[in-house]
Amino acid sequence: MTSTAPRARPVGTRGAWLVPALCWLIVVFDGYDLIVYGTTIPLLQEEPGWDLSASAAGFVGSLAFAGMLLGALGAGHLADRLGRRRTILWSTLWFSLFTGLCAFAPGPEVFGLFRLLAGLGLGGLVPSANALTAEFVRVRTRSAVATFMMSGVPIGGSAAALLGLWLLPAFGWRAMYAVAFLAVVVLLPVCVAVLPESPVWLRSRGRAAEARRIEVAYGLDPAGDGHDADSAAGLRALFAPRWALATALFALATVFTLFAWYGLGTWLPKLMASDARFDMGAPLSFLLALNLGAVLGSFVTAWAGVRYGPLRSAVGAAAAAAAGLAFLLTYPSSTLPIYAALVLAGVGTHGAQCLVIAAVASHYPPRLRGTALGFALGTGRIGAVLAPQVGGWLLDARLGVGSNFLAFSLAAATAAVLLFATTTTTRPVPRDRVEVLAH
Repeated sequence: MTSTAPRARPVGTRGAWLVPALCWLIVVFDGYDLIVYGTTIPLLQEEPGWDLSASAAGFVGSLAFAGMLLGALGAGHLADRLGRRRTILWSTLWFSLFTGLCAFAPGPEVFGLFRLLAGLGLGGLVPSANALTAEFVRVRTRSAVATFMMSGVPIGGSAAALLGLWLLPAFGWRAMYAVAFLAVVVLLPVCVAVLPESPVWLRSRGRAAEARRIEVAYGLDPAGDGHDADSAAGLRALFAPRWALATALFALATVFTLFAWYGLGTWLPKLMASDARFDMGAPLSFLLALNLGAVLGSFVTAWAGVRYGPLRSAVGAAAAAAAGLAFLLTYPSSTLPIYAALVLAGVGTHGAQCLVIAAVASHYPPRLRGTALGFALGTGRIGAVLAPQVGGWLLDARLGVGSNFLAFSLAAATAAVLLFATTTTTRPVPRDRVEVLAH
């Protein structure tokens, strides 16, 4: 296929913002539901009759990420087979309901089961939302839009920390989980009414007339049937010789990036409250600094991804996170350097992951994009599953909070090395071919 076909580009105002905006709002709730557990661990450990040790709390925290692993692996494939829109809607309904039901859990076993089930929807949302959004933006701005959209995760985490400062003392931990029902009541009906389906997916199912109506409504140039000789759908195609090395490196880098990011998101309030050397502010304020850094990182890396490319920028972001976390091992004697280090860690960990998502979305042809995102994020959830458990083990072993910061710093440094290897050993789809195939 040559590059003589029309380039896919948004030309109308509606298509320029509606799909990314709706997906971003859903991701905010996704981020809230993920980070809320970290804000409630201290109170959950004090809940009468629950008897949660640090290791047990880490195991419960890992359950949501185990569900996310399964959800991300399955949803990327389903989004390519059944459609992005339906996958997004069902994922949102699923994770919101089960997160909300955690408010009514009578014990840790039921609570853990609800977190596991919520994780299925949480993991299914991100790859599907990214795959859909990528089809409604210009190729040259895809990195910026992807990182902007993923800023919803730390914004949701920031909302959890801020709400926790008010809700936890006044209403207890159960109120924090009941907030999740807002997504079902407020946001989901809007998405059902106006969120469009992927034109590429519709064309692949022989529904070209529907695809054309969406292209016209959202100001997209038609780009043929979206087929590519190199991109047979399915996980098997990701490990064809053309894509195998990139697939493995993206997945491994995501494992270590998510280990650092979600390990911090789960344990940071507990870590800061457990060591007198960090007792200089409310533990939730440190979590807020981490998440605000991640929000900042979303925008900084969006600019860097466009200016220098998502992969090269991801190397720098992961290295910055490793440096910030390593600095905490020095136990600074004042509050400002601690907040600065946590902001840098947030910028680096979440920023690197945003850039990896952008790199995957641009690296593979459209027919593989959803499956590739699902595999990278699904496999990467192994790191998210391990991080809460490893953090709990280190605390129960009385190795000190520094052992956690060391583990998370080493994970970020490893991600930087893997991403650097990706820049030197893999070859993405040429830019002109991506533009032709994007829709």
